Amino acid sequence: MTGSPIRALMPKGPGHQFVFYGDSCSGVPGALHAARFASVNAVVQRLDPGPDFIVFPGDEVIGLVPDETALRRQWAHFNDVEMAWLDRTRTPIFHSTGNHTVYDRMSERVFAEVMSHLPRNGPPGQGGLSYFVRDGDLLQVFVNTLWSGLSGEGHVELAWLEQTLRDHADAGFKFVIGHHPAFAVNGYVGPYQRTIGPEYVEAFWDLLTAADVTAYLCSHILAFDVQCHRGVLQITSAGAGTAHRMPEEIEYLHCVQIAVDGTGLRYQVLDETGALREGLSWPPGQPARFDPLTSGPNPCGWTGKDPLPVMLRVSGRVEGDSLRQTILSALDPDGFCPFWMGLVGPRRQVTITLQPQAGRSPHQWFGPCFANGDEFELDILVHPDMGPSGFLWRGSGRETWTGMTGASAWGVERLVWPDRLFVGAQGPADDATRFAGSSLRVYAGVA
Repeated sequence: MTGSPIRALMPKGPGHQFVFYGDSCSGVPGALHAARFASVNAVVQRLDPGPDFIVFPGDEVIGLVPDETALRRQWAHFNDVEMAWLDRTRTPIFHSTGNHTVYDRMSERVFAEVMSHLPRNGPPGQGGLSYFVRDGDLLQVFVNTLWSGLSGEGHVELAWLEQTLRDHADAGFKFVIGHHPAFAVNGYVGPYQRTIGPEYVEAFWDLLTAADVTAYLCSHILAFDVQCHRGVLQITSAGAGTAHRMPEEIEYLHCVQIAVDGTGLRYQVLDETGALREGLSWPPGQPARFDPLTSGPNPCGWTGKDPLPVMLRVSGRVEGDSLRQTILSALDPDGFCPFWMGLVGPRRQVTITLQPQAGRSPHQWFGPCFANGDEFELDILVHPDMGPSGFLWRGSGRETWTGMTGASAWGVERLVWPDRLFVGAQGPADDATRFAGSSLRVYAGVA
């Protein structure tokens, strides 16, 4: 090990701590990704204490070759050279399939043979490709999002997953692991190629929410990302060494160290130098109080570039036509509006617009819709630590958060809050986007 120890996050009570990273696309000595994979592995080795186990959600080797001998040579280099530092008897490592490693029937067979140490308790025809691991109160279910028997990339077997989650309903901590995200990351959309197919997503997520799964851990999109959908996290880590990034100017090589216990989940994202780049504690806290917002100077103490999560509680009655209606806006002294929230279009969809820089196109996030005459009461969470997925909503008083839909690779972490807020209008002279309904109230608190 080179470099000073990095303090690992530890459970606050009974729980587990582990490392999660994927997409090294290595296995070839001296190739493009090898040195980068080595640098990330060096960071994992510096964690103190070391992880209980490692989750590697696919694309260990560059693969995608038609020659079986060449593929086996890559796997041998990965296991016997690049991962020789890991004592697997002390720190087990669990793998999922990936598009670089399981791309035809030959590579499926090779993967299953190379991973002969993994359980053979998956669905019919997927021995060594899908499996689950139960360790006391911890359940890990590894799904294969590429099985040739279901047409390959972007497809996933759901019946077996449902039965496995049902059989282990008593597990205190549940993680599902697969290669493809269920929801688009950083705006990179494309069913089957970049996410699991649309015919699976809703049913797949229904199973996770019904089983109270803590998180779906995935890879594939070369980025780090966290989202929350109906109370279940999707955490994407694909920074283990592949040189390319999505997008290059924002993302970085990394590994994720996770601690989970009865209070929730915490993680730290460490780059290839060991520097802490991101972190999260989930679920978020409840504000000690909510302060009513009125148009004028921001009274809440979260002006500027503030890392604190802010929770907004908004309520009112929807009326008027389909034109834009402001719920809350923030203006700088020059009248520029970097933050806007309101109702948009004939479906009166809750929409947040960020425009941190004048002259650059605004980015948008979309939430629930309302009909004319509806009474609404919502909590909106603005969470800088969640990057582009840092806008979430729930029915007021409920526990389950779900992310607003966007297509950006950045989020509220770029926002510098102006010191003037406007409720129900975009500035003091605004008539064009004034809230047309009634009984609008906006409260705010620090989560």
